[in-house]
Parts: sequence; structure tokens; C-alpha cells
Amino acid sequence: MEKIVSTVIHLCVGSTNPVKINAAKQAFEAVFPAYSIHCNGMNAPSGVSDQPMTEAETRLGAKNRVQYCFQQDTQKSADYFVAMEGGVDKFEEGVMTFAYVAILPSNGILSTGRSANLPLPNKIFKRLQGNEELGDVMDDIFHTTNIKQQGGAIGLLTNNSATRESIYIQALILALAPILHPEHYSA
Repeated sequence: MEKIVSTVIHLCVGSTNPVKINAAKQAFEAVFPAYSIHCNGMNAPSGVSDQPMTEAETRLGAKNRVQYCFQQDTQKSADYFVAMEGGVDKFEEGVMTFAYVAILPSNGILSTGRSANLPLPNKIFKRLQGNEELGDVMDDIFHTTNIKQQGGAIGLLTNNSATRESIYIQALILALAPILHPEHYSA
């Protein structure tokens, strides 16, 4: 029996990276299973360095990307705008990579979230401090090509038990909570 889809949700993702576009689609499909999710990517500038090196810079990159998408949608065709930004920072536990996500419904009320931390080896961090990007460093060390559009550093360092996409999906689902239940999040 064919599933009847009642409504369509249009997403605009602040990236043309297929990993990010697919993560947004999967997260929204999980949260809105009765809806058909139509997802389009857009090249959105982060306004931060290519390799964010602090939590604050990473968060700002995600927010900048989602705001850019929102501002570009002059036809008001998207229901939600979504952006993801990967970054690195040094914590008490050591150097970690993580992502910030930003979701902006058409009503303009921003929701942000953050992924779990993945510990990074110091030798990788030193290269990042030399202005290299994490994906490029991982490609060099693991002899891969364009890993950032695949499993990412997360996939490589966890033997694909987790991937860049799976981490984005989880962070996006959690960031949707205030959107799903605004009555519990209002002041």
C-alpha cells in the first residue's frame, strides 16, 4: 500500500555539500514523518575562517549561513532554513571537533544546537593551527579524497561507527525541540 503524504516541508540548507543536505533531510524526515521533505542546498557564506578554531566562531558560522539563506529567500518559498558549521576548539579534556547547527523557521525565530565532541589527535590540531582545514588534513593522513563530503573525520576516527552526517542529524533533531514545543521554551 502506498503511503499518502499529507504535506510538504521545504528546506533550504546553507551548503551544497551533499552530506549536509542529506543530514537536514533525514533529520526533518525523522521529526516530521507524515510530511514529504523537499531539500535544496545553497552556497551560503559563513563569514568565518574556513576552519573555525573556537566554539564561538563555529556557532557564528552556522548562524551566518542560516541568516544568509533566510535573507536570500525573497519568494518566501522555504519553510525552514538550516545550516551546519564544523569547528575545533581546545577544552579541558583536550582538542575536540564538533559542529554547530542553526535552524530558522520562516517565522524568523532561530534555534541553534551543538553536536557531541570528537577528540582529535594533537598532531592534527597542530596542522589546523597552521591554517589547514580538517578535511584536507584527514585526507592526507588517511589517504582519502574529499572526506568532508563523506564520513568526515568522525567516520575515519570511529571506523564509521559515527559519521559527519549522523552527528549533524542528531544535533538538528535536538535543535528542533524548541520549534516543536515553543510553549515550553518561551520566557
